[in-house]
Amino acid sequence: MPIYNVINKETGEKQEFQMSISAYEKWREDNPDWDKDWSAGVAGTTYGLPQQSDGFKEVMSKVQAAHPKANLSRYT
Repeated sequence: MPIYNVINKETGEKQEFQMSISAYEKWREDNPDWDKDWSAGVAGTTYGLPQQSDGFKEVMSKVQAAHPKANLSRYT
């Protein structure tokens, strides 16, 4: 089940809920003074540069060869 981080618009109080989407929508309707806490983030953190697998690099090299005007050097 998804985790929802919410913040009270008036008091700044923060809470975290784990519930279904339908339950969260119902909770939002019943609690209009609460909103999603975007400062809590919505995705994971990536440290450093993402590494491409050798298979992906090989495929992108073939795409680059077929499309010489495309700038795909960052993927190969």
